[in-house]
Amino acid sequence: MQKVLLFTYILFGMMFSAYAQNRVIVPVPSTQPNKFQQEQISRKYGMFIHFGINSFHDQEWTDGSMPASSYNPKAIDAKQWVETAKNAGMKHIILVSKHHEGFCLWDSKYTEYDVANSPNKTNVVEEVAKECKKQGIKLGLYYSLWDRKENPNVKDVSADQAYNAYMLKQLEELLDMTGKYSDIVELWLDGGWEKENYRWPAQDIYNLVKKKAPACQIGINWSIGSPENADKHAVLPDMQKEHFPIRYFPSDFRLGDPYLPSNPDPKIFSAQGNSYYMPFETTVVLGERWFFNTTDKKYKTLEELENIYQKATVQDNILILNVGPNRDGRVKDSDVDILMKLKEKLKL
Repeated sequence: MQKVLLFTYILFGMMFSAYAQNRVIVPVPSTQPNKFQQEQISRKYGMFIHFGINSFHDQEWTDGSMPASSYNPKAIDAKQWVETAKNAGMKHIILVSKHHEGFCLWDSKYTEYDVANSPNKTNVVEEVAKECKKQGIKLGLYYSLWDRKENPNVKDVSADQAYNAYMLKQLEELLDMTGKYSDIVELWLDGGWEKENYRWPAQDIYNLVKKKAPACQIGINWSIGSPENADKHAVLPDMQKEHFPIRYFPSDFRLGDPYLPSNPDPKIFSAQGNSYYMPFETTVVLGERWFFNTTDKKYKTLEELENIYQKATVQDNILILNVGPNRDGRVKDSDVDILMKLKEKLKL
């Protein structure tokens, strides 16, 4: 009898474990922000860091054909990056870990298109994670769904299964690596417009992230569709209305860069017959380019940035200002200067 009971307990345990691994995680329907959304809203102001192979080609988007050897920063001054954000009154950093061309700022075992195969092998994601922990700044990561190196023919539906598995393995790799230092608080996903929304593994990504980092808020750029077409691109913030469909479900907040929220800004959106609260995060560049670019000469004035801050951070929304570290691996002096002046003007 005891053996039968023991076997039953073991079998039940295995079944429960399998259920726990495969269970679907979705947000709880609500018309108010949940605990982790409140934490995101309270952070209010953060820094975007665009740095990578594009920084060495004066381009915003490359196609995966630039050799890894062309990524060659003199150094990676992660301490200065994080210090700049902290001194500017920002509460968190969102680091671009992989942009549309597929080049990874960490040593990924799933691709050779990464820093490990470049002249400067510094694991940038890990160094920034360490500094965020050391300096008391929260860490977020940007990851491009669209990968022009690994999945060049986005129209080929038959390639989805293999590529989606690749993405999930890389995201798990990132979560495990950064989790050694501190859990990430935000995952900023981009490039979804290149395929129909149902072809992206949004639910699998959500499950993976929430199991490893429950506080992490997940957003997919161009988050909202239209009532006539849930996959319409693009539904600008000033076009969005209450109960418009969530284009990429499940997710926790709205994106649509580089646009500001409308006023009044709707917060309640719909998916699967339920209503969900979703704040809006504005991402804006200081100049005209996201990555360092030698032709980027026109910067926003202090008054323009103050106006952007005031419009982007009311109504329980969030502002992320972008810097593009230069080829020396440092945030430019001009970027540091304007951010410090803005902090004084805003009295942060």
